[in-house]
Amino acid sequence: MYSSSIFEGHLYDFSDKEPQRAPIGVFDSGVGGLTVLRQIYRQLPNESIIYFGDTARLPYGIRSQGEILQFVREILCWMQQQKVKMVVMACNTSSALALEIVRQEFSIPILGVILPGAKAAVQQGKRIGVIATPATAKSNAYKQAILENDSEVQVWQVGCPEFVPLIEQNRIHDPYTTEVARSYLEPLLQQEIDTLVYGCTHYPHLAPVLRSLLPAHVKLVDPAIHVAAACDQDLELLGLTNTHPPLPTRFIVSGCPQQFAQSAVQWLGHTPMVEVVDLNSTVVSQFL
Repeated sequence: MYSSSIFEGHLYDFSDKEPQRAPIGVFDSGVGGLTVLRQIYRQLPNESIIYFGDTARLPYGIRSQGEILQFVREILCWMQQQKVKMVVMACNTSSALALEIVRQEFSIPILGVILPGAKAAVQQGKRIGVIATPATAKSNAYKQAILENDSEVQVWQVGCPEFVPLIEQNRIHDPYTTEVARSYLEPLLQQEIDTLVYGCTHYPHLAPVLRSLLPAHVKLVDPAIHVAAACDQDLELLGLTNTHPPLPTRFIVSGCPQQFAQSAVQWLGHTPMVEVVDLNSTVVSQFL
């Protein structure tokens, strides 16, 4: 179900004179993908990035596959117009429900987060819990990917519908968030998990809360770390690694730029300049 390489069945035509200097496109429903962005900054410091947050339509995790597929297609069309050299789908729901389909429809390399996360999980433990959006959990994408890598492990999944809205609203340190997290973790703790996978790129933002509720021996797996490493490897294989200084990251959203900027500042360490794009008209206006 999950191809091991972004190259299978595809030929990529990069006609620009210096395709290595083209940006990487990264997208998510909101600020969750910033966890992937930070890892790309750390592991691929020379790469230029265009970050798109589909904030007008979040959360993705409660939507149907048809809706997600349509959203992803629109974002990828826009990314192609921006002449990116690769797209990182920094959204587990999109990776679960749309990745394999759009890889057949678009010629640009597209990297998802589930397979790198699954590979990392089986290296950490044998009793693996996955917290994810309801759509990702329902798809069984993580469970299938994990078992394809190691059929001997046991996997339990929990859908967590309240996490993304709470994170987007900057309510991470709200006592209510801790209680919600406790209720989501309870069935996994009853199974005596030894590993917990962040099945949504928003969830590493909850690390202090989750760590306070988990036994010390439970290992946390952040797929963002591993998707950045896969991105680095694939760029090298494609001959697209940038060796020049990067351009400033462009931040674009489909919804309220002020809200995104306010939410993003605590993860980026600065207030980003945020643009707004209408994916239907691709007319961009700028905030800040």
